[in-house]
Amino acid sequence: MQPHSVVVVDEPGEVRVWRVRDWPPPLTSSILIARNYQLSYLDVKMNFVNSSPVTRPRKSTERDHVDRFLEEISADLPPDLDLTVEGIVDRIGGIQRRIRRMHDETLDQFGLTISDWHVLTALRWAGQPYRRKAGELARRAELTSGAMTSRLDALESDGLVRRLRDPDDRRSVLVELTEKGRQKHEQAMGIQAEKEALLAEALSDREAEELNSLLRRVMITLERRYPGKQD
Repeated sequence: MQPHSVVVVDEPGEVRVWRVRDWPPPLTSSILIARNYQLSYLDVKMNFVNSSPVTRPRKSTERDHVDRFLEEISADLPPDLDLTVEGIVDRIGGIQRRIRRMHDETLDQFGLTISDWHVLTALRWAGQPYRRKAGELARRAELTSGAMTSRLDALESDGLVRRLRDPDDRRSVLVELTEKGRQKHEQAMGIQAEKEALLAEALSDREAEELNSLLRRVMITLERRYPGKQD
């Protein structure tokens, strides 16, 4: 396959040319999909004279449901309430709910519950041979031992996991992800990554980096005030 050259305007007056052997490039998302592709960066810079770089059009006058909601209730809000902060909080909540809805649709497509997903994910990120103790899985999935047993029964019946006796502790049970379970987990992650690519459509690469940096600062502030597992 012949490589394609893709021109990307990184900033005013600067152009980068990427040679992509596997186009389009792979999707990335919050669930850390990793796929192999080859990029060779050609350090090409071109100065624009009397011209502006092509940028994605922005509609700053567009309004979302948060704008409309805050406008409707603004007359009844305390005068010292910061509507900018309220807008940030409401938008983060609205985005989170929509991402969760997309995820629920993906799980339903693969016949999985959210608890199933927590179990498969915990096993997948354990690394080879993809095993964890049943008690640890129950804590990670926030399930009682009885509910965990029921989930493992269903997953084992579907051939997604297998239970093994722990050689180091006869009273403990190890749960191992099967090849079928690993494939289903990766397929679901791929579908979800395609849906989460909607986030990239709204932002340029630079804007996405800036947003990530700002959200990180907010998260660090909240983690200092409310340490420990919150999700």
